[in-house]
Amino acid sequence: MSKKNHPTSEGSRKLWGGRFKAATDPTVERFSASIHFDQALARYDIRGSIAHARMLGRTALIPAADADALVAGLEQIARQIEAGEFPFDPALEDIHMNIEARLTEAVGPVAGRLHTGRSRNDQVATDLALYLRDACGAAQRGILDLRAVLVERASEHIDTVLPGYTHLQRAQPVRLAHHWLAFFELLGRDAQRFADASTRLMECPLGSGAIAGSTLPLDRGDTAAALGFDAPTRNSMDSVSARDGALEVMAAAAICMVGLSRLAEELVIWSTSEFGFVELADAYSTGSSLMPQKKNPDVPELVRGKTGRVVGNLVSLLTTLKGLPMTYNRDMQEDKEPLFDSMATLSDSLEVMAGSVATLTVNVDRMAAAAQDPMLLATDLAEALVREGVPFREAHETVGRIVAHCVEGGHDLAELSRETLQGFHKAFTAGSGDLLELEGSFAQRDLPGGTARVRVAEALDAARAEIEATHAQLDGDPGP
Repeated sequence: MSKKNHPTSEGSRKLWGGRFKAATDPTVERFSASIHFDQALARYDIRGSIAHARMLGRTALIPAADADALVAGLEQIARQIEAGEFPFDPALEDIHMNIEARLTEAVGPVAGRLHTGRSRNDQVATDLALYLRDACGAAQRGILDLRAVLVERASEHIDTVLPGYTHLQRAQPVRLAHHWLAFFELLGRDAQRFADASTRLMECPLGSGAIAGSTLPLDRGDTAAALGFDAPTRNSMDSVSARDGALEVMAAAAICMVGLSRLAEELVIWSTSEFGFVELADAYSTGSSLMPQKKNPDVPELVRGKTGRVVGNLVSLLTTLKGLPMTYNRDMQEDKEPLFDSMATLSDSLEVMAGSVATLTVNVDRMAAAAQDPMLLATDLAEALVREGVPFREAHETVGRIVAHCVEGGHDLAELSRETLQGFHKAFTAGSGDLLELEGSFAQRDLPGGTARVRVAEALDAARAEIEATHAQLDGDPGP
């Protein structure tokens, strides 16, 4: 090792450096520093420190004047960070030590009282819980915006008909409104997952210390209430080592991204010349550097691609945690980069997908032409036999032979006479032209959740009411 890179005997600038005589090797500093990403926790770290300082003053663990000085210094640092004027120092490792070192410069030796009864272990666990609560709220708002767009576009297209697909093969006709409301429902469950995860982030780790709590008479209930938690956590060891809250939120993010990727995939397919169902707005498309005629659906493609990153982030943290003993281990530093990346990626993806859906143009005629394929009503033909008392399996086999007859002979399924149909089964009472009518087919699908116009209209009304109620609920929570 070269002399200039070797630790010196000049002591250490670290706030934990009393035990050490030599400075940390520069390569170790670079390898272990987290300030380049955990500065995202700055606002939460300062909130937690202010609550802690005030509690120390109220319990007379430090003089009230010192508590006031600490709070004033922390508020000054918060303003510097918000203004982009804070000098983050990688040599100080993380956001906690950066803030404490700056506080020492601002208020002098009294800054040394701030860490009374506190460890970086319970400090970061508290910061993380506060961040996760805000992240859940932000995700719910982003999901709500996209759901609102889907409802608005669905309202425009309650009478627009297109083929529904299974196995990417034309299956049965559906309303475009019904199709987009399917994603509305899927995204609603995503929002519920984030809301549910928030309920398990309402206990405050602060006061747990490094592992075993503190001998000092801290008022954990005071700091918990000041930070908006319901109560202190119940086990100090669990408090500083639990990361299942981060896992749960990242899992919700990964599941949500998978749903967005499915919507993105449909936009990619539907915008091809082969389908021609939609055209993305120029603002949400790009061109080719070589082929001037190209209009590429890059935005949904990127959402589809970024989904892999978010899924990978979840697997990364699961893998990091699966071999760790109780309690805190430095491996846990690796929780933040994948978490922050996942939540930022989800936020951006929700925003660009909302914009893409809001601005795309629907080719109503192209969808309608595809939905006119008479084969899409083959199930209706089988169910016409069922209504005459024929067992469904027998009806299904009969219609399968009719479809084969049409395919092999080039016949139109919708133009078969009663006599032709009765040649396959005597229970047919009319020709296929009378039995297979698109609007009639829709009208018969009037079960809850079905594609009958009245049911889709009811679903739209319910969706609008849900959007309004969710807006009111989230507006009552200011979020980040």
